[in-house]
Amino acid sequence: MYTNIFKKSLGLLIFLFIACISLANQVGEKRVADRSHYAVPLAGNAFLTNKPAAATEQIRNNGLINWSNPSSIVSVYFRVKDARTLNLKLRAKAPSANSSSRIRITLGGTSKEIELFGAEVKDYEVGVFSAQSGYVQVDLQGISKTGQYFGDVSHLLIGTELDSSDFLYANDPAYYYWARRGPSCHMAYTIPSSDPIEYYYGELTVPQGQDAIGSYFMSNGFSEGYFGIQVNSVTERRILFSVWSPFATDNPADIPEHLRVTLNRKGEGVHTGEFGNEGSGGQSFLRYNWTAGSSYRFLLKGKPDGNGATDFTAWIYLSDQDGWSLIASWKRPELSKNLTGFHSFLENFDPNNGHLGRKVLFSNRWVRTASGNWLPIQSAKFTVDATYHAKQRIDAIGGVLNDEFYLQNGGFFSTIVAPNSVFSIPAAQDAPKINFDALP
Repeated sequence: MYTNIFKKSLGLLIFLFIACISLANQVGEKRVADRSHYAVPLAGNAFLTNKPAAATEQIRNNGLINWSNPSSIVSVYFRVKDARTLNLKLRAKAPSANSSSRIRITLGGTSKEIELFGAEVKDYEVGVFSAQSGYVQVDLQGISKTGQYFGDVSHLLIGTELDSSDFLYANDPAYYYWARRGPSCHMAYTIPSSDPIEYYYGELTVPQGQDAIGSYFMSNGFSEGYFGIQVNSVTERRILFSVWSPFATDNPADIPEHLRVTLNRKGEGVHTGEFGNEGSGGQSFLRYNWTAGSSYRFLLKGKPDGNGATDFTAWIYLSDQDGWSLIASWKRPELSKNLTGFHSFLENFDPNNGHLGRKVLFSNRWVRTASGNWLPIQSAKFTVDATYHAKQRIDAIGGVLNDEFYLQNGGFFSTIVAPNSVFSIPAAQDAPKINFDALP
C-alpha cells in the first residue's frame, strides 16, 4: 500500500514539476514578447538641436543633465526598417522629491506632454506615434518646472515589434562618442598605372550650407598622411596637412628622436607642430577663411630623398594669394617610396555637431608619374569606418554626382549606399598646367 502511495505521490510531483516548467516557459515566452521596448540611451543618440547661448544643458554618459532652458530642444535619433507605430516611454526623474516639471515629446509633427515628479528614476508612458521608415527624430522640450531644472533623462524607450536587426541606434557605450560624431566615409581611388607616382592633384568643393562646424573635408589622402580643409569654429577655418610617424603611438612624446617626422620648410603664416590621438606625427596648418561653394586645388608631392627617408610636400592654389601657396614639406624617416594609397575622406570631429549634415565634391583628380606622365583618376571605391560597420550609425554615403565623386555624412538621412560600392566617371581631358619649377 505504501508503495502505491509513494508511486502516486511521485507521479503527482513529476506532473507538477512538468506543469511548472511549462508555465515557466510560457511566462518566459511572454516576457520575451514583452521585451519590445528598446532602451535608447541619450548618451550616444541625442543632441541639443536648439541651444540658446545661455543654456546649460549637456549630454553626458548618463544622458541629459542641467536641463533648465525652455527654449532648448533635445533630439533623440534611431532608425527603423519600415513605417510603423511606436509606443514611447521616457526614463527620467525630476530634480528632487518635491519638484515636478512638464515635458513635451514630439515625433513627426505629433506632440504629447507628460509630467515628471519626484527624484526617483521612472519609466514614464508617453504614448503612441506614427513613424516613417529610416531615421526617426524625437524632440524633447521643457514646458514648465517648479525647481531650477526640468529633470534628468537617461533613455527614450521605444516599443516596437521590430527585430533588433531592423532597429538601429548606438547601443555600445564604447561607441557613444564616435556615434555622436557620426560615421566617417572615404573614397579610395584606383590609380591607372603601376609606375611610381610623384604628384597627386585634385579639386574639392564644399557645397553652400554643407560646411558645418567640426567638418574635415580631406582632399588628398595618401598612405602616410592627409591634406584638406576643416571648419574649426564660427570664426576659424584651416588648411591642414599632416604626416604620420613610422612609430605607432597616440602620444607624440613617445616617438624616438630618429623616428620623428621633421620639417623641411613651411609656407608663410603656417603653424607647425606635432599631433596625436590618432597615430602621431608632424602637423601643419594655415588659418584661412575658405568659402563654401568655391573650388580649391590641392597638389601633393612624395619623393624619396636618397638617404632612406621620403619628403612629402603640400601646396594649395589660393587665387587671393597669387596662386600656389606652400603649406609645408615634411621628411618621414625609414621610408623610401613615392606616393601610394590615394584617397579622400569626410569626417566630423565635433561630437556635439553630429546631427548636422555635411557634403563634399571631389573632381578633376590626376596623378603624375615620376617620369612626368599625367594620368586621370576615373574610379573609386566608397568605404566606411568602424562606427558604421558596428551598426551604431549609418548615415554616410558616397557616389557620383554630375561626373564628380562625392561623400556625405551626418544629419541622420535615410539613404543607404552599400559600402565597398565602386563608382566611375569619364576621364578628364585636360591635365593640370603647373610650372613645378615655380612652386614655392
